[in-house]
Amino acid sequence: MSTTAPDLRIRPLGEAALQAAVSAPLALEHQQRIWQLAAGLAQTPGLLDLTPGMNNLTLCFDPLQTDADSLAETVQALWAKPLRRQAAGQLVEIPVRYGGDAGPDLAAVAEHCGLSADEVVRRHTAADYVVYFIGFQPGFAYMGGLDGSLHTPRRDEPRVSVPAGSVGIGGVQTGIYPLATPGGWQLIGRTALPLFNPQAEPPTLLAPGDRVRFVAERP
Repeated sequence: MSTTAPDLRIRPLGEAALQAAVSAPLALEHQQRIWQLAAGLAQTPGLLDLTPGMNNLTLCFDPLQTDADSLAETVQALWAKPLRRQAAGQLVEIPVRYGGDAGPDLAAVAEHCGLSADEVVRRHTAADYVVYFIGFQPGFAYMGGLDGSLHTPRRDEPRVSVPAGSVGIGGVQTGIYPLATPGGWQLIGRTALPLFNPQAEPPTLLAPGDRVRFVAERP
């Protein structure tokens, strides 16, 4: 873990928002620094909303209570602080049916990676993942930790509808579609575990910092 914070770029998003972003690569340490920054800013007067993203944090503020320059100075001061050790999130096991109708792109992923379908499943279930952030739709967890041998580009043509619970690979990440939606990730399996329930508290099964393990269900 580096003790020196990477350079942070701060740019305006309209008249009442800022985005603080760190350059690639995607890395757990970068996300941990984003989480730490959000926690440090939580009680800042004039801040209306904080939205962590991939390697970035969006800040919405009330211009009548604060201004962009003052807020940017606060952000940079907090960013320069050493990264503290953070408690591990909950461990969630996700049962998955791989291949077949549940994972129509498993064969394509295997061909792209030069592996058998069984080996793709083995490597996908062998890894420990960390939720970097929730985005795209309620409960969609972008996860880091995908084995480098499984990195696969998104589909050239996105699907009009991806079934809820679909487990996919998109570039260097893996994720799960909580709701039926259009999508372009490579679908390798599906889970019946609900990822989003608007009546629950919290409504999303996963949160940033949580750890995830995929467990292959037997045919």
